[in-house]
Amino acid sequence: MDGAAVAKKIRAAVAERAGALAARGVQPGLSVVLVGDDAASAVYVRNKEKASVEAGMRGETIRLPASTSEAELLARLDALNADPRVHGILVQMPLPKQMDPRTVIRRILPAKDVDGFHPVNVGKLLSGDADGFAPCTPSGVQVLLRAYQVQTKGRECVILGRSNVVGKPMAALMVQPMEMADATVTVCHSRTRDLAWHTRHADILIAAIGKAELVTGGMVKPGAVVIDVGMNRVSDPSTRSGTRLVGDVHFPSVREVASKITPVPGGVGPMTIAMLLQNTVRAAELAAELAA
Repeated sequence: MDGAAVAKKIRAAVAERAGALAARGVQPGLSVVLVGDDAASAVYVRNKEKASVEAGMRGETIRLPASTSEAELLARLDALNADPRVHGILVQMPLPKQMDPRTVIRRILPAKDVDGFHPVNVGKLLSGDADGFAPCTPSGVQVLLRAYQVQTKGRECVILGRSNVVGKPMAALMVQPMEMADATVTVCHSRTRDLAWHTRHADILIAAIGKAELVTGGMVKPGAVVIDVGMNRVSDPSTRSGTRLVGDVHFPSVREVASKITPVPGGVGPMTIAMLLQNTVRAAELAAELAA
C-alpha cells in the first residue's frame, strides 16, 4: 500500500482548495511551535513547513528554546489563537519537562487544533460528530484503507497500542457507523494476554505499539490487511548512518501472508502530513465562512 502515492493526490486536492481560498483573499496558515532542540522533532517540523508552502499555504515555524517556561508558551499560543492569519496550530511533541502537554493542548482553540488532540475535538470524534478535527495519523490510515478499497464493515480490526495519538482515536474512528468503519474493534496493549491470539484473528491489523518488528508472519491471519504505524530506529552497520528505519511489523515475513501491507518508510508517514494539510485548509474554509 503506497502511502506516498495516495498522499500526493490528497496534497494536490488541498492545493486546489488553498488556491480557491486565495482567490477570495484568504491564505491558509499553519503555525508549528517547536520547543527545544530535539533532532527528530526538528526534521518533522521542517517537513511540515515545506509541505505547507508547497500546498500554497503560509507555513510558519516558531522555534523556542528548551528553557522556555510554560507561561511563555501559553502566551505565544494565545497570540496565535488571536491571529486571523493563523488557521491551524500544532505544538510539536515531546515538550520539555517543565511543561504539561495537556495544559498546552487545551490552550489551543478547538477550531485551530488541526492535530485533533483538544478535548473538544476528542469528544466530537468519540460521539461521531464530523464538525471536529480527527488526529492526522488515524484519519490518514482510514483514507489509505479507502484508497485501496479495503472492506471494513463487520470486519475484525485489531489495533496494537492505546496511545492518545494513534491507538485510541484509531479505535474511535473504526467503530463508528460510517463508511470505511463499522468494524468490530479490539485494542491490544502491554497488558494484553496472548497478543498473537488476537492478531491472528484480525482481518485488519493496525500496529502502533512502538516496538521494532514486533509483529511477525506467524502472528498474522493469511489474507489480512496490515497497517504499520511504527517508526523505530534499529542498528544496521551496513548503512552510512549505522541505523535504519523499521516499523512495528517484520515486513519480510508478514508480506508473505498479508493481502495488503504498508511499508516503513513510505506508508503511513506521508499520509499523516497530508491529513495535517487537509485539516488546515478545512480550518481556513470554516473560518472564511464565519467571516463572510
